[in-house]
Amino acid sequence: MSSDQDHLKETDTEARFEFKKEENSAVRSGKGLTEEVIRMISEDKDEPDWMLERRLRALEQYHNMPMPSDWPGMPDLSELDVEEIIPYIRPDVDKREGVDDWTELPDEIQDTFDKLGIPEAEKNALSGVGAQYESEVVYQNMQEQWEEKGVIFCNMDEAVREHPELVKEHFMTTCVPPSDNKFAALHGAVWSGGSFVYVPEDVTVEMPVQAYFRMNSEGMGQFEHTLIIAEEGSEVHYIEGCSAPKYGTHNLHSGGVEVFVGEDAHVQYSTVQNWSKNTFNLNTKRAICEENGTMEWVSGSMGSKVTMLYPCTILKGRGSTDTHITIALAGEGQDIDTGAKVYHNAPETSSTIESKSISKDGGRTNYRGLVHIADGAENASTAVECDALMFDNESTSDTMPYMEIEESKVDVAHEATVGKIGDEDIFYLQSRGLDDDDAKKMIVAGFIEPITEELPIEYAVELNRLIELEMEGSLG
Repeated sequence: MSSDQDHLKETDTEARFEFKKEENSAVRSGKGLTEEVIRMISEDKDEPDWMLERRLRALEQYHNMPMPSDWPGMPDLSELDVEEIIPYIRPDVDKREGVDDWTELPDEIQDTFDKLGIPEAEKNALSGVGAQYESEVVYQNMQEQWEEKGVIFCNMDEAVREHPELVKEHFMTTCVPPSDNKFAALHGAVWSGGSFVYVPEDVTVEMPVQAYFRMNSEGMGQFEHTLIIAEEGSEVHYIEGCSAPKYGTHNLHSGGVEVFVGEDAHVQYSTVQNWSKNTFNLNTKRAICEENGTMEWVSGSMGSKVTMLYPCTILKGRGSTDTHITIALAGEGQDIDTGAKVYHNAPETSSTIESKSISKDGGRTNYRGLVHIADGAENASTAVECDALMFDNESTSDTMPYMEIEESKVDVAHEATVGKIGDEDIFYLQSRGLDDDDAKKMIVAGFIEPITEELPIEYAVELNRLIELEMEGSLG
């Protein structure tokens, strides 16, 4: 990487995310959701018949489901017209399966990921990297030491071809079926790209693996699918990064994530999403935990026009545990509706939800959560903490926790606080030599520390810088 790019990586976060590239596609679908479009996507990927059949069933379910409209306080989706979204753009690259050498990519795609700092992060802090541009993964690499232990980290299209039995068993069957909601059905019909991670029994992947998803073209939708299978006693940390430049028309991101946590296994799924303010970000993410399995979700959501994101964990086995740590930031014209869902379906399960939100310039944040403790889930425990920070009187922050408790022998706690940055706090920091802006940044940095301390240092620094730029109104 050149010294100019090093300088960009270290200092100019705004430029790293806001740049645009002229579209250079090999295949581009028509707009909207039709059987013809679905068949074209499947044919272009040379998929087996069973995957095409699943796509067509999901398409039928999508058309039979109404748009969600009756949730209390739900974001306004009236400006989203899925029939105007381009669901599939295959970039013009030489190797469909992706390369394992950044220099083999076309210059404009290589430059994109250089600006985002992905090759540098791979050298310093990661066991493997996948990079998706538009609708397909263009780069995929895994360190040999993990491949030798049986770890699989490849793109989902390759997994369909090379690991069909694992994919048939786990892909949108029990974890996130298309019938779950309208956008899960949409995803099941047009999904493209994403990551497949398989960790064998008793293998600990000591450094994180990362996938980065870049949506470059105006008016498109990105629908990557992530499938993680962690066998008994294994451990892995998966990091997801997302970004897109701002355009005058709407883009749609509707990813799908399925995580299977085996007995005594541990999975951490961290995501930093920095979509542009013309993007609707509507995802379905879910994990199923077996006995004594541990699932951790760490997420930062900002940048989009609307985000609706509620990672869900089903605690299926005795002694399984779940942790959700989230940060959401909304500025002018943004509605960031995030939260968590946990189902305690077995005894001695535990969950912790810690939600942080920041709203400014009339933006809205909302925590929307569900904790369900089933009859028979004795000695289950859950603790929910929601903290909101508002910068002005025009901004709003709501909390909508739902508790469904069917068992009496449980421990349940919920706490919510909403506050503004106080003049006395600013005055104290100014008395210590900080100006007004730096004082606010320091308060916010302390407020979000529970999230940043869960991330590798490179990503914690990145998240802090993104939030600073959002506070300044610099990002599109």
